[in-house]
Amino acid sequence: MRKAPLPEHLRTGSFSLRAADKAGVSRTRTEAKDLVTVSRGIRMHLASEASGADALRAYTELDDASVLAVASAARILQACLPVWLERDWRIHVARRRGFSMPRRVNVVGHLLTLLPGEVIECDGVRLTSPARTWLDLASILTVDELVVAGDSLVCSHGPDFPRPREPMCTVEDLRAAIARHPGMRGIRNARSAVELVRVGSDSQPETRMRLHLIRSGLPEPVLNHVVTGVSGRPVLWPDAASPAQRVAVQYEGSHHNAADQYLRDIRRADVAAEQGWLEVRVSKFDLAGERPAVVGKVRAALQSRGWRAR
Repeated sequence: MRKAPLPEHLRTGSFSLRAADKAGVSRTRTEAKDLVTVSRGIRMHLASEASGADALRAYTELDDASVLAVASAARILQACLPVWLERDWRIHVARRRGFSMPRRVNVVGHLLTLLPGEVIECDGVRLTSPARTWLDLASILTVDELVVAGDSLVCSHGPDFPRPREPMCTVEDLRAAIARHPGMRGIRNARSAVELVRVGSDSQPETRMRLHLIRSGLPEPVLNHVVTGVSGRPVLWPDAASPAQRVAVQYEGSHHNAADQYLRDIRRADVAAEQGWLEVRVSKFDLAGERPAVVGKVRAALQSRGWRAR
């Protein structure tokens, strides 16, 4: 017997039996062999390659109270998480206090005090807001890991950048979330981390690089600095800059190993020199260890341009 086709919105990701009922899909159809039971009351089509919000949608369709939170919300918001947490693919589902704790296989349940504005909808799923998600992460992340996550949420680049970027929230939003929940677990970590969160860091290594520099007593680098040429147009976008000394620090990730990227990097260094800037190139090896080499590299560059420690 030919199976009845599923509505498009049920074929593209996970769906709950509740959603199937609303779509007029019979329970017999939801037991067909082309569907897999992901969790109690949740199905997904065998041919589906859904990920992210599409894969987790059903967990917020089970009832009107469930929302994705903590690491699951952070992934959908594309917050930068430490490797150990990225490898933990358990699903974090929360309900407001007063409801029952979410309990099911592969789910970490939470009961949270969720204030107005702390639940949003993103890509069809309910989840905690960016600032609230960051605050919830404070109970499981170190201060530095929380700074990395915060940097990734507040990161923005203006129209002068090759790839403009809008922030998921602002530093002020993070501070406001802390103020609303003074007694939460991890609040001390959050208060320490928010003082170190900055706008303009694109990646975890860039944040770690900045933290190494400021903790070594070097001047805090400027992020989102744009170098303009004689035409007045932007020509250089350093990952971190010391404009007074015209020192540009560039973190070179693994994608810089590609031949075409290598040629672009050479051209970028030439442009920096033409504009009177000294470029310092940094790799992951320069960030390793208790005394990371990036500190010596940047200190030497600054001193060569006249900077002296006070």
